[in-house]
Amino acid sequence: MLAKSKISGVGHYVPENVVTNNDLAKIMDTTDEWIQERTGIKERRWFTYGKDTVASMGAEAARKAVANAGLELSDIDFIILATLSPDYYFPGPGVKVQEALGIDTIGALDVRNQCSGFIYSLSIADQFVKTGMYKNVLVIGSEVHSHRLDKSTRGRSVSVIFGDGAGAVVVSATDKDSDAGILSTHLHSQGKYAEELCTMGPGNMTTPVFETDYVSDPEHIFPKMNGSTVFKHAVVRFKEVIHEALNANNMAPTDIDLLIPHQANLRISQFVQAKMQLPQDKVFNNIQKYGNTTAASIPLALSEAWQEGKVKEGDLVCLAAFGSGFTWASALVRW
Repeated sequence: MLAKSKISGVGHYVPENVVTNNDLAKIMDTTDEWIQERTGIKERRWFTYGKDTVASMGAEAARKAVANAGLELSDIDFIILATLSPDYYFPGPGVKVQEALGIDTIGALDVRNQCSGFIYSLSIADQFVKTGMYKNVLVIGSEVHSHRLDKSTRGRSVSVIFGDGAGAVVVSATDKDSDAGILSTHLHSQGKYAEELCTMGPGNMTTPVFETDYVSDPEHIFPKMNGSTVFKHAVVRFKEVIHEALNANNMAPTDIDLLIPHQANLRISQFVQAKMQLPQDKVFNNIQKYGNTTAASIPLALSEAWQEGKVKEGDLVCLAAFGSGFTWASALVRW
């Protein structure tokens, strides 16, 4: 008989280095007004070299999530870490989180689904718990974007968007008759649009293969984005995948207590909010403070929303993401 899983704890960590739009205006041709008008972002956090890593930030968010769940680190059975910015080419940062937390020799899985990575990871954790394989799974999203951004005027359309940070949740087994739990998750992809939002190298699709060989053509190692195409697809897929989750559970948009979308662009969130006919107090956004932290954005926002009292016991919380791949996903959670 399948068990049931719930989110039992949340936590987040952001670097101390605050970078405002005016700070960016000092190093590239941009303005605070230009950035806010297009993205809604006012500031973001950038890591401190030698202090913050994907693994260290993920571990700090994880410690908070485990404590919030009322558990000990020794209670964790498995680690899933979502990121597009691993500390090493290989291995992935999951094993370094295991080391940092000092949790025996439990398994660690790395997920590379970029903006949708956290919900993909949450879905995997949900299945592990439902089948009885694990009782407490640590799910982390952690990103260091700022190390790999083109901070010149050439790269401003992408570089002003991204920030660094980490968020984590603990997914735990619960009584199958409990109202609280992960109700369903929904995952999609469409690889024909992979190059509309991507970083080409270092990788095997281009030559030369290694980063040091790209000096004469650095655009291959920086993220590139077809912004209009991403926006056009995002607003459609967000709405589709939210309705998919609601329909799977015989619910309507009016049943949602809080929608936490991936923090890609405030304009996308506002467009989806209008299409879903949700009041402002039912959609949580913190991109204004942190920028787009990709796999970290949803757990970071979820943790902050809970901290601010905007997620309460019994609430119906919808998580939704869209991004590079293209991939998109949703999860419906009863708190």
